[in-house]
Amino acid sequence: MEIITGVERRRRWRDEEKLQILAELGEPGARFNDVARRHDVSRGLLWQWRDAQRRGKLVAEAPGFVPLRIVPELPAPEPQGSVAAASVDAESEADSRIEIVLPDGTAVRFAEGISAAVLRRVLAALRG
Repeated sequence: MEIITGVERRRRWRDEEKLQILAELGEPGARFNDVARRHDVSRGLLWQWRDAQRRGKLVAEAPGFVPLRIVPELPAPEPQGSVAAASVDAESEADSRIEIVLPDGTAVRFAEGISAAVLRRVLAALRG
């Protein structure tokens, strides 16, 4: 008979790993059974993590820097047969917009006068 002592049977999951697994549950068509089996985790543990996330006890680390690329805005195509008249107002409006392009190519544009509270809510929603 062999006795093994001092070996911990439970896995220790980092918060980042838990959040990544929980993010898979939010994907279209994801099922608890499939995600649990794929990561060798019990469904009950997934429910506990999800509950902790909803109560705010399981949160991602403070946001870090996101790559930012500033590109010149292309002029809008002009209708055929019309006289081109550049408006100073249109140019200044285009210059005063904020654009955030996510890694998946989604672009979010804001007017310069957007309130900080609204911007925070939008960014929080984008983070998931």
